[in-house]
Amino acid sequence: MSTSDTELTQDDVFEILSSPRRRYLLYHLRQRGEPVELTELAEHVAAWENDVEPSELTTQERKRVYVSLYQTHVPKLDDAGIVDYDADSGMVALTRRARRIDGYLEEEETIRWQYLYVGLALVGGALLVATIANVWVFGALSEGVVAVLVVGLFAALALAHLVSQWRARQSIPSELREGGSDEE
Repeated sequence: MSTSDTELTQDDVFEILSSPRRRYLLYHLRQRGEPVELTELAEHVAAWENDVEPSELTTQERKRVYVSLYQTHVPKLDDAGIVDYDADSGMVALTRRARRIDGYLEEEETIRWQYLYVGLALVGGALLVATIANVWVFGALSEGVVAVLVVGLFAALALAHLVSQWRARQSIPSELREGGSDEE
């Protein structure tokens, strides 16, 4: 494993992300956006693994995950420079370096936005040509109206794209929803 002052290789990233516990830990830290106590991280990971609310966890379930995070997962992420772990306070925080692995965690989009943008550009261009050439009903439209319409449609599409990406970032990634645990 590389240390925090060397470049992460693809093998390093795959090793880091090979554990569902580490993926969920990273997910939780990213969602919180601030340092989190290791005990709280362990509680959230254990709740996710056992598919229960944190208040429904047994002491044994919490302890098993806490020990695993404390002994294995957090040190591995800390050594890689993905998180900062303060052993005195028990706080774990994402580092700037964590952004380098985000591309490996993002889900593939189900909507092919690029095709929608190209399609809208083609339709908008055809509409403008039809307006300028006085073809059928489109000759009654002014170029200004067509321009406002096309720009408005692009703005609406861009807004829909933005909302879609925001919702995707707020949802739990599919590899975490599918469950599974890691007994390392």
